[in-house]
Amino acid sequence: GRSMGAQVLSIDYAGIDDPEQRVANLLAYELPEHSQLILVGSSMGGYVSTVASSKLSQTGLRLKGLFLLAPAFYMSDLRKNSGYQVYEPIPDAELVEIVHGWNDEVVPAAHAVRFAQKNKANLHLLDSDHRLTSALDQIEVLFADFLRRVMTV
Repeated sequence: GRSMGAQVLSIDYAGIDDPEQRVANLLAYELPEHSQLILVGSSMGGYVSTVASSKLSQTGLRLKGLFLLAPAFYMSDLRKNSGYQVYEPIPDAELVEIVHGWNDEVVPAAHAVRFAQKNKANLHLLDSDHRLTSALDQIEVLFADFLRRVMTV
């Protein structure tokens, strides 16, 4: 992102295991002046970014893009009382891109397929697990392409 002129900010969620508290922290974060905003999130962070995107749009701030890695959607299907209050978050961004591992042992790939189909999001299914570490080279290429497209939207 930095090589394309983007400013990168990372919010510290250390010690915060509740997804809704993370959403609140993200929404309260003091953003520097910017012309475009994208959110990137992995696992719970994908959920947090997506829920935040719809809340931000209610304040008049529409995201240029959402880049989601193994997003934790439909989690109450897997365990009750998962802490994820929004069963099916609705992304509000001009471009939504999802990367998910076929062998994800935490969030089934079927959850990403379901979400992508419902929201007409771009979906990349890779031969990897939930952490996607074996696919970092592919993800780097996908993210660079995503940034190029977002910056021209």
